[in-house]
Amino acid sequence: MTQHSKSRQQAESAFTKAQSQFLARNRAIEEVDTMAKAREDKTSRLKNARLAKEADDRARATAALSAKRAINA
Repeated sequence: MTQHSKSRQQAESAFTKAQSQFLARNRAIEEVDTMAKAREDKTSRLKNARLAKEADDRARATAALSAKRAINA
């Protein structure tokens, strides 16, 4: 094994530290992106369910009103 100069050892150590921080930051960003995507998907799914329920409620109310008018006519 060859001995490197002290400045090279320090440079390699600094590079390794910087590289580790970069990789850790990338993992954290990926995790945040994954959570944001999951939240967006859930929000979209819940919104679609709410809109479908509201449309169903309107259809039922319209049908009930039509039936009531038919009885009274």
